Parts: sequence; C-alpha cells; structure tokens
Amino acid sequence: MDFYGAAADLYDSTFGRAELEGERGDVAFYVEEARQTASPVLDLACGTGRVLIPIAHAGVPVVGLDRSPAMLATARKKVARLPAATRQRVELIEGDMRSFSLGRRFDLAIIPFRSFLHLMTPADQRQALGRIREHLADGGRLVFNIFDPRLEVIASHLGQSASLEKESEFTHPATGRQVVEWVRRRFDAASQTIDEERVLEEVQDGQVVSRTHAPISLRWIYRYEMEHLLELSGFAVEALYGGFDRGPFRHGGEQVWVARRA
Repeated sequence: MDFYGAAADLYDSTFGRAELEGERGDVAFYVEEARQTASPVLDLACGTGRVLIPIAHAGVPVVGLDRSPAMLATARKKVARLPAATRQRVELIEGDMRSFSLGRRFDLAIIPFRSFLHLMTPADQRQALGRIREHLADGGRLVFNIFDPRLEVIASHLGQSASLEKESEFTHPATGRQVVEWVRRRFDAASQTIDEERVLEEVQDGQVVSRTHAPISLRWIYRYEMEHLLELSGFAVEALYGGFDRGPFRHGGEQVWVARRA
C-alpha cells in the first residue's frame, strides 16, 4: 500500500503543514487562478482538500477527484466541518485522472503539488492529458506544477543504497503522540523515477509503539518533454513560470504550467 492509502490520516501533518505552505505559496496561487475563472473548478488528485477547501472558501465551486478512498475520506471529514455555504460548493468524487468521465466540462482544471508525477509512464501521462482535455470547455485552461529535476542531485544518488534519514517530526493529530518520519530515496536515471521509502514511527515514552511503511513513487519530467506532451495532447502552452510568484522559469526550481485547450 502506498502513502496515500497507508498514511492518509497523516498527510496534512507531513506534506500539508502550514510552514510548508507558506514557503511554497502554492495554495494562494491556485486560489487566485480559481477566482479569475469564477466558475466550477476541477481539482485533480485533490487528496485531503489542501487546495480544494481554500478555493471553496474563496466562493468558487470546486469538484475534487482523487483515486485514493482514504484521502477522500479525510477530505470528507474536513468538508463536513465547513460552514454550510462553503460545504455546498464542494463535490468529491473517487476516480483516476487517466480514466475519469464526469459528463461535464470546466473552464479550469488544476493538478496541484506535483501530483502529475505519480503517472509513471508516458502512456499514462498522455492518457490523463487526453481525459483532462475532454473535460475542458473550449479555451479552458489546465494549470499544474511539477518540480524541475536537478541533475546534480540525481547524480549524487545514483548507484547508492541510501540509509533512512529523518525527514520531520510532528504530533499525531488523533493520538497526540510524537511521530518521527524517515525517508530513503532511490533514483533511476534511465526510467526517470524516484522511489521513496517512507517510515512513520509513532513514539510514546521514548518507545516506538507503531510503525507505518508508506512508499511513494514519482517519475520526473524535463521541461521540453512536458511541453511536448502538452502539445501532443492538444494543449497550447500559455505560460511556464519558475514558481508561484509567476517569475521566470529557472532550472532546478519549479515548473508551473498554464496550458489552454487548443
């Protein structure tokens, strides 16, 4: 079982911590994109609602799609606690971005937080982009971000059997116990893949009382590879930013794409 099934209840404590959102600035970016659209937004790989809920708070209706029942269960609990007016703007659907069919079209689709990189083959990537295009209105936009691979980092990890390293510590939201997160990353340059072995240890009185193994796999994409994928899939690239401040693209940072259905 991957991270999104094994540790969905800890996702917001690992990847969604407030200090990380402040550093990234991605939530504010996607909320602004949604406000500019002012019509229902399709949030793909919506997870626990980290971006979806702020969009709904901003007054924009949003449909969230995710293939993980566990992540959606967490999202539904969070949505249930929202004010009624905000709650009514949210729709959550279990589905895979490679094969979903909603029978409607959107002016804006988003894939926040590098989730497109969970598509592990070019065939999966093309299939997902095709489904997304079919769900966009004429001139509708796809906005998403992925990391730009840093070759020096990749090269430094090739051919090594890395040890587990401490990634973070936080308080378990349900039990109040300390959780220590460990991670080991393995890079494969030929397949452009990263396999992360994540271990979350829950600690009480200095003893590990539970241990959860939660792997994550990604396939990185180079800038011109991504541009080619979009063009092959019927999109016209409008912008490539290097971050959520809409600054110019720079190698080794972020690829923030804005593409329009051609």
